[in-house]
Amino acid sequence: MLHIILHLVVPALIAVVFYKKQFAKAWLIMIATMIVDLDHLLAVPIYDPNRCSVGFHPLHSYIAIAIYFILLFFPKARLVAVGLIIHMALDYIDCYV
Repeated sequence: MLHIILHLVVPALIAVVFYKKQFAKAWLIMIATMIVDLDHLLAVPIYDPNRCSVGFHPLHSYIAIAIYFILLFFPKARLVAVGLIIHMALDYIDCYV
């Protein structure tokens, strides 16, 4: 449950600190990046509490994560990239907690 809450709170904190004037828009864009979890539907079983998402699912692969970092260099894609990187970081932390 804490994991899901962090997926909402961490983007909110980033939006407050770096996008204060456009908080709602920035937060919603970063929250929308949770759609990458649709790749969990490709796994069998769909949910395994002991499986680390990072490196297992296609949109959680290290190549995908590298692409998310490259997206940081494109201003129009930056918020999406930040949301995806936050998502991957939280999923990675969840693998070890």
